[in-house]
Amino acid sequence: MTPIKRVPIPKNGVDYRGKVVLAPMVRSGELPSRLLALQYGADLVWGPETIDRALIGTTRRVNPITSTVDFTRLPSNGLKLPKKDQKESLIYRLHPIREGRNLIFQMGTSSPERAVQAARLIAGDVAGIDINAGCPKPFSTSGGMGAALLQTPDTLCAILEALVNKVGSEYEIGISVKIRLLETRELTENLVRKLCGTGITGLTVHCRTTPMRPRERAIRDQLRMIAAICKEAGVACLMNGDVENKDAALRLMQEFGVDGAMIATCAESNPSCFQTQEAGGLLPWREVVQQYVRTSLEVENRWGNTKFLLGQLIPGKEAAYRRVTGAKSYQELCDILDLGDLEHEAADVDRRLGLQPSASQTVNQAKITNKSAKAAGGNMRARNSLASKSLRSATEVMTGVTPVLETAT
Repeated sequence: MTPIKRVPIPKNGVDYRGKVVLAPMVRSGELPSRLLALQYGADLVWGPETIDRALIGTTRRVNPITSTVDFTRLPSNGLKLPKKDQKESLIYRLHPIREGRNLIFQMGTSSPERAVQAARLIAGDVAGIDINAGCPKPFSTSGGMGAALLQTPDTLCAILEALVNKVGSEYEIGISVKIRLLETRELTENLVRKLCGTGITGLTVHCRTTPMRPRERAIRDQLRMIAAICKEAGVACLMNGDVENKDAALRLMQEFGVDGAMIATCAESNPSCFQTQEAGGLLPWREVVQQYVRTSLEVENRWGNTKFLLGQLIPGKEAAYRRVTGAKSYQELCDILDLGDLEHEAADVDRRLGLQPSASQTVNQAKITNKSAKAAGGNMRARNSLASKSLRSATEVMTGVTPVLETAT
């Protein structure tokens, strides 16, 4: 029996085989989303595509409050010199303990040299580097990145080879790539064969062509062919596109002979989709939202990103949806969602992030304070009245004269 060929998995890398993973998604792939996916059963998580130029020039810092590793830099905003006391921008945040060996960093690049320069900054903190060769959005393709690389296969192969030889070997992690289908079966086959010859450990195919949008059904008629080429080269093959949950992923892996599957849109709306039915299946949105808010507070997630994700997690027909999308702070969010046990932590995070409560929340807090003051005043008047009655009674008993008491004005 001929042994199955496999590209060796580096010591600090991870084998994609047998894995159901979180797909790379801009905004929806930030740290809280990744941690929640892992909590609910994802085997690996891809971070959002990060452009090579954005990472180059960052400073790696360990955040003592959140226990995260942060990559930050001063925003240029077209200025040659930064303003005095200008705050650094957070480019990428990861949690070395809770996700480090399960995190794949995805990069957008069109240059082997820049790809290597950027990858070296983060390679020691992740289990692999993945190149985005499938994003069809203009911000990516206009720079020769993403799906544009499908039209320049020599450049794509040069990027992967440079990363394998200069980053993968040095840091002992795997290098992989994510692509889309090309216009014809023959073009896709030729591309996949080229990519599998670069030394990569994994290849993910999004089963749509570049012009296709998420609302269009995924095309799977080339999937078996792609899986066979990868298997022949010893490269793990993952599928992406209309994978709804972990049970469905496992069935599709069996049906098409692929090694793993990515979940994207369904994980964005409810990451408990990574739970099998046997483990509990899809959870109610309130339970997921509560855990998401808790996780966001733990890692001090950017408020704008938290609110965006809550807009995906909370069904639009729910009364809480509009109130949450109008919230201005974590404190207000906890008040809306009745998460009283998180209010003190929310107040601390709001202060550190510089978030201010909305006018309505300020008014509500003032009403609460006023009610407390009135209640306290009422108690004091009751005590004063009781004291007055006691004084009258004592005086009457001793003198038989009812005293006249002054009233405070």
